[in-house]
Amino acid sequence: MTSSPIYLTAKQVRERFAGISEMTLHRWRHNPAYGFPQPIKIGGRLFFKLSEIEEYEQRAAAARPQRATLSETAA
Repeated sequence: MTSSPIYLTAKQVRERFAGISEMTLHRWRHNPAYGFPQPIKIGGRLFFKLSEIEEYEQRAAAARPQRATLSETAA
């Protein structure tokens, strides 16, 4: 038996990403270059699958350039 997916509201997603604005979330959703997960709409409210948000976070973290640590810059 598979478990039911967990969904986050748009507000929860915005809070998860450091309190981004509604407009920023809108831009992320509507720009295919970002690859942001698409929500489902229920009763006019947006809900995002938690597993898709977590996958997006992992892809975004992997795409970020790694910063040199202090010990690497001192060498």
